[in-house]
Amino acid sequence: MNESWTLLKLLRWMTGYFTEKGIDNPRLDAELLLAHQFGLDRVGLYLNYDRPLTPVELDTIRPLVKRRGLREPLQYLLGSTEFWSLHFKVSPAVLVPRADTEVLVEEALKRCASDGVLLDVGTGSGAILISLLSELPAWRGVGMDISPEALDIARHNIVVHQLEDRAQLIQRDMAGLPDRRFDLIVSNPPYIPVSQWKELMPEVRDFEPSLALLGGADGLDCYRHLTDQAAACLAPGGLLLVEVGADQGAVVRELFAASGLIDIFLRHDYGDNPRVVGGKKDG
Repeated sequence: MNESWTLLKLLRWMTGYFTEKGIDNPRLDAELLLAHQFGLDRVGLYLNYDRPLTPVELDTIRPLVKRRGLREPLQYLLGSTEFWSLHFKVSPAVLVPRADTEVLVEEALKRCASDGVLLDVGTGSGAILISLLSELPAWRGVGMDISPEALDIARHNIVVHQLEDRAQLIQRDMAGLPDRRFDLIVSNPPYIPVSQWKELMPEVRDFEPSLALLGGADGLDCYRHLTDQAAACLAPGGLLLVEVGADQGAVVRELFAASGLIDIFLRHDYGDNPRVVGGKKDG
């Protein structure tokens, strides 16, 4: 890179470099990284394609390009991501919220009463909690996570979305849910079996927090914790909704049934993969 580089030339070079590194959507990643670094949106990037870059500007983008080439998630480089059409701060302390998880939010909204109290177990960035509260103005919610660093990120996002009066955060392991009753418990828990760890994409395996990903030998430890406590922690008629891995739908439904939950269902995502298991407490 030298003083003769323009935004367009740099974009083309980054796209080729990211392609060589096996990155999905290399052109889009290059555009988003450049737009972020130079304070432009993607339209502004196109309007400034011919702008020459200074040596200082090239020096500032170089380490970011290298980090993405090493497969660090783009969202961590940008410091934020979008979920449920809302913006969330993210860092390596939390999982990157994914569009597939919006199915969990959809199912909760379809089945919620007009008011109530919800618990988001393993809240991470707070994306599920905040998305639900943004759509349910009469509800209050609790976000729970074992990681203090994750709770710091969730707290920031709660403040940004002006939900301090309706959202509470607690540091706690999911083996011991709060001693109170909730109308809705939601969770995108760790569900990757230990045996599958090495098969994960580098962005996930090497950068996202393993604490939020690994669910024990068979990936089901957290579902056992949640279903074991469902009867004690749900109000009568209360709902438990969880995200599941692609091959876990049937066995998680069995755990729900064994815990005494009723009206159990399995919802697929828009790629036709099993994604959400839900059920409710009788009463």
